[in-house]
Amino acid sequence: MANKSNDPVEIWHTMLGEMEKGFNSFATQTMTSPEFSKVMNQAGGVAAGAQKQFGELMEKYLVGMNMPSRAQLVTMAERLQAIEAELGEIRTLLYRMQDKSGEGGEGVAGTLKPPRTRRPPSAGDSK
Repeated sequence: MANKSNDPVEIWHTMLGEMEKGFNSFATQTMTSPEFSKVMNQAGGVAAGAQKQFGELMEKYLVGMNMPSRAQLVTMAERLQAIEAELGEIRTLLYRMQDKSGEGGEGVAGTLKPPRTRRPPSAGDSK
């Protein structure tokens, strides 16, 4: 067996462990300083401003391409959900009315067929 003091792998592990301890100590001291906090706040502000400008630019681009923006899609989705909820309530009310009237599964009483949109072909029409 190799002696632990001469084992290159053990020396490498020890060296890495000491480097990690030193780096952690340095990083801890750096992050607790007020200068570091100030720089990080400035960097965060710059990033937020850049993100806001990018969002505005993207919105203008989408308007120019005649496409909806994310905010418009979210608004449409919310409106569709509200409409679907109202339709569900209407359907529930219709089923309750149908049950109270004693009808079977034939549909709602008084339902009209939609008007025809095409006229039937006559004998004189040619294709």
